[in-house]
Formats: sequence, C-alpha cells, structure tokens
Amino acid sequence: MRLPRRAFLHLAAGAAALPAVSRFAWAQAYPSRPVHLIAPFAAGGTSDTVARLIGQWLSERLGQPFVIEDRPGAGSNIGTEAVVRASPDGYTLLIAGGYNAINATLYDKLNFSFIRDITAVAGIVRVPSVMVVHPSVPATTVPEFIAYAKSKLDKTTMASAGKGAPSHLAGELFKIMAGIDMVHVPYRGGGPAVTDLIAGQVQVMFATTVESVGYIRAGILRALAVTSATRSDALPGIPTVAEFLPGYEASGWFGIGAPKNTPVEIIEKLNREINAGLAEPKMKARLADLGGTVLAGTPADFGKLIADETEKWGNVIRAANIKAE
Repeated sequence: MRLPRRAFLHLAAGAAALPAVSRFAWAQAYPSRPVHLIAPFAAGGTSDTVARLIGQWLSERLGQPFVIEDRPGAGSNIGTEAVVRASPDGYTLLIAGGYNAINATLYDKLNFSFIRDITAVAGIVRVPSVMVVHPSVPATTVPEFIAYAKSKLDKTTMASAGKGAPSHLAGELFKIMAGIDMVHVPYRGGGPAVTDLIAGQVQVMFATTVESVGYIRAGILRALAVTSATRSDALPGIPTVAEFLPGYEASGWFGIGAPKNTPVEIIEKLNREINAGLAEPKMKARLADLGGTVLAGTPADFGKLIADETEKWGNVIRAANIKAE
C-alpha cells in the first residue's frame, strides 16, 4: 500500500523528532537513580568537603542520592580516569579542580586528556591560598620577604603539599615573578607541611585557607598575602600578592565535570541546579567558611576557566622544569 505524500511526510517528520523528544524526556526524568560524585582525593580534604556540600544540595533538589566516593591516588588522576571511563549518562560525575589543570602538563603519559575527555558542567567555588611564614622570619610584608630571600645565602625553604601540588606551583610562580630562589621541600599533603612550618622546620608556604586560617588568627603563623586577584573575606586585612607583584594569581577552584558525550540536556539541568545552590545564602556562607567565593556561570564559562588554567600552569611547569615523581 502506498501512502499519500502528505501522510508520508508527516510520519517521516514524526520519526525524525523522536530522538530529540526522547532525549528531552530522559533529561526531564534525570536522575532516576543514585548519582556517584567522585572526589579524587582522600576524605576530609577540600575536594571531599566541596563534594559533600554540593552533593547534599543536589540530592535535595533532584530527589535522588548523590553518593560521594573518595578515590585518591596519583594526584587526582585515578579518580579522574574513573569518570573518564564511566558511561556518559550523568550518573558518574567528577569534582574537578586546579589539580586537573596542573596534571595535564605535569604528567607526561596520562591515559586521558582532561580537556578532551571531561565535559565542563559548572564551577562551584574559588579558594585562595595564603602566603604564610614562621614567626621567626623577619618579614611582615611581601617586599620585605623578597628582600629577605634575596639576602639569604643558604636560601629560604618553601614547604608544599607535594611536588606539583597547587601549593608548589603557587610558590614557583612567586619565585619567577619575584626573581628569587627558594628550596622546595615537598610533603605528603598540606597537613604535614603546615605542621613543619609551625615547628620552624621550613620558613614559608602557600597554604590553603582551610589549612592555615586558624593558625593565622591564633598568631601561630604570620600571613603576608593572599594569592587571589582580590582580597579574601576570610582575611580582609591581608593584602594580595598582586598588590606587590601585579598579575600574580594562584587561587584554587572546584567544579563539576562529566564524561564527554554526556547529553547536553543533563549538563544544562545540573548547571541550573548548581547555580541555584550557589545563590543560596547558606551555601555562600558554607563556602565562605572555606575562605572561598562562589564560582557561578555557564558550562562554557567553566570550560574557559579550565582551558586558561591549563595553559597558565603548563607554562609555569615548563619554566620551572617540574616533573611528576
């Protein structure tokens, strides 16, 4: 039986629309089961804390559990690769961060490309670090510290959370821009590094606000500057490094990523809900407790940040000739 031309065209148009309709319906129903949110560091760290904050919000808004999975190892690469290899259906997400932008250059042979294999969903928070010194260091300002470092024949010691860690890269960028040299002393995490800084075993560290603000307020460590482009609400009286070295910026950031080819409707839905959470006063206050400011925006905004940070830290890593251990 031959169909009239008008009936045939009507059926053909309906068939062509089916994939779009089904994708829309799928996104409307998402999520219909628990979502796994991978934090690529150990429990108790900043990535884990951010994951739990945003995971609780999304669970309440979307009616399904967002299960936090801490998968530490290889400077975040193990957890990141688990998301890269996951099905692109929105049920496995990544707490992405500055460590991903650094690792793209730091590691010569990764099994994935972060920019190519992870789709940017939404930014969450930007967190500055603080340039802190042991009280024995005779410097109360960044210019005084630079002069002190230049005068030391045996060189100033700089602690970090590990080779290639954001605290290490922040220090390397400072060295380049200030024209000084410091001996890098890597630790297995920020906690041990801060402990030795307090003990006077090392002299300076670019520590996260989470690691350092309590000791600064107690007078145990001296803050010289924050590493963000603007002053931090957590330490409003502390200047930025950029006030003395124009253009310096080394704040950390966290957001959500998904496997490439995740449906755009799901990406957009998650982005809307995350931005709604970031607009809530309680969420802003919790993130401010970490010393951070909200990083709201579109998926494209977050993707541009990732690309810019990857290029920036790649240049620092190459200039300082840093290799992963």
